Amino acid sequence: MDRSTAEKRAEELRNLLNKANKAYYVDALPFISDKAFDEALAELSELEIQFNLNTENSPTQRVGGEPSSNFPNVEHPQQMLSLDNTYNEDELRDFDRRVTSILGHSNYSYAVELKFDGASIRLRYENGNFVLGATRGDGSKGDDITPNLKTVRDIPLSVNEDSPDIFEIRGEAYMEKEAFIRLNENREEQGLQPFANPRNSTAGSLKMQDPREVARRPIRFFAFDLLIDERDENRTHGQKMGLLKNMGFPVCEHFNVCSSIDEVINTINSWDDLRSTLPYETDGVVVKVNEERYYEELGSTSKFPRWAIAYKFEAEQAVTILESITLQVGRLGKITPVAELKPVQLAGTTVKRASLHNEDEILRKDIRPGDSVVVEKAGEIIPQVVQVVNADRENRGEPFKMPENCPACGEKLEKFEDEVDWRCVNPQCPPQVRERLAHFASRETMDIEGLGEAVVEQLLNEGLIKTYADLYGLEQNQLTPLERMAEKSAQNLIDAIARSKEQPLDRIIFALGIRFVGKTVSKDLASHFKTMENLMSADFDELVSINSIGPKIADSVIAFFGNEKNKILVECLEKAGLNFTMEETENLSLKLKDKKFVLTGTLPTMSRNEAKELIELHGGSTTSSVSKNTDFLLAGDSPGSKYDKAAKLNIPILSEGDLKAMIEG
Repeated sequence: MDRSTAEKRAEELRNLLNKANKAYYVDALPFISDKAFDEALAELSELEIQFNLNTENSPTQRVGGEPSSNFPNVEHPQQMLSLDNTYNEDELRDFDRRVTSILGHSNYSYAVELKFDGASIRLRYENGNFVLGATRGDGSKGDDITPNLKTVRDIPLSVNEDSPDIFEIRGEAYMEKEAFIRLNENREEQGLQPFANPRNSTAGSLKMQDPREVARRPIRFFAFDLLIDERDENRTHGQKMGLLKNMGFPVCEHFNVCSSIDEVINTINSWDDLRSTLPYETDGVVVKVNEERYYEELGSTSKFPRWAIAYKFEAEQAVTILESITLQVGRLGKITPVAELKPVQLAGTTVKRASLHNEDEILRKDIRPGDSVVVEKAGEIIPQVVQVVNADRENRGEPFKMPENCPACGEKLEKFEDEVDWRCVNPQCPPQVRERLAHFASRETMDIEGLGEAVVEQLLNEGLIKTYADLYGLEQNQLTPLERMAEKSAQNLIDAIARSKEQPLDRIIFALGIRFVGKTVSKDLASHFKTMENLMSADFDELVSINSIGPKIADSVIAFFGNEKNKILVECLEKAGLNFTMEETENLSLKLKDKKFVLTGTLPTMSRNEAKELIELHGGSTTSSVSKNTDFLLAGDSPGSKYDKAAKLNIPILSEGDLKAMIEG
């Protein structure tokens, strides 16, 4: 394929992917499968790399770029005010009376829309292209998180030609309930603290330094306001919502224009009943004067506009009996107490169980079996026990006490310093083994195709394996008797297990399931220690000398390899022939030895990854941000703020040609 054909095909693919994104996220009418979408995206990415066809607003930018060490502040051209809150009908009527009093008439209507419990953000578009995304911050200025927001598929990277030359969008980034639950389950499996609610999860995700990690978070977006320089005395908020949808922005379908405060209250009451059925979390309703021409006259306080107010829903609660307290064992041994409840209807679902979090929380609330308890859904999602109703009743049960031994394997439980959770540290504990096997075989670790949950369950039940190290001793004739496991599929699994021995050291470290050690930390450990043997014998000081390793991770690594059963597991993996040494890449030269480069912009003939590899092959290294320790900035087209910072620090700025000349010279 020549460049001209590649350009044409790339444009076709971009149009297809942009239409598919709009159909899925805005119109809720998908027309291609996920598989077809992924294949088109992969083809486009390959073309852009091969023929250097990268564009700022290509759908391939959704995967995220290089990490950033900080977020520059940006001033908001129009202040992002928060809203005053109201909690009952009387306060809403007071708001209506204040509006009428200031205007001197009642010739206005109200726009009523759901209030999302997420993170408010601002988007700026120039000449149809998304150029800036920022957090609300203090209302006057926020953080520039443009690279992170480019990964959110709901946010258009470009809009149609009929849009204004320059405009801004106000909206809410959020997570859907099911996606939030899955994210928390994944965090707990990795030994990380779960997020308290979708709002915290969304806000935290948007402030991550690595856009590639943000791209993996299930962040969604709703637009709720459009800011245009051209004034229109007759424009209403309702009209702007229609404009937003026509421009390709997702807007909430629950939006009403009401002619009176009575109609507003009726709408709120109907949405209060509806909210438990929605896929996302809403904590109330926003009521705005619909006619924008009155905004200036109504004005604002130092914090809130006088033309809008938020009505907050009450958390739905129910009273039921706590029948017993059971214990769950997580993948990394965390013991979670669970309230087994007499079934009760709450927020549209039947609640039978609720997390009690940890022993300290149970003792603080003095929760005991047999108590009548108040249950509510935290953030409308996770059932939790709020309080005991009849704490002074006679013949009440004994206070809860965590058992000394694991309920699953009988091993003695441990509580680490500065932690509230009890843990089972036995790597052969059955519930942990099941979850550890799934993690070990997953795509990001050993990538053992065909080793799904059902197969793992059968292997354990039949006593064919007890740990992930046992996988490497399996034979085909042991697998064929299993359900849905014919000779061919059995051989395919044996082959997949054999191929996994070739995985690099960093993947093996990640697969071991060491607490707090994720994919990035695993790479840093492999890069520093080079061999599993070196890592296993590392002391605290050597571990914390690595930039990404803090005291908590260092203690976890030492504790893992200090456990005799874990040592035996690792030895079994080594005997099975896994790759315990990091493969070194030979330098082509040392012409760039000890030189630190920062890359920015689009290079003429190389992708950034290709340039990074070239620098490393000649002894240099790359970092993500410009500092006084940077030796060179390698800059292409549209270099951005890194160029300005390098110039300010008098750091030499190189073109692609300059870099090649340094290497050739």
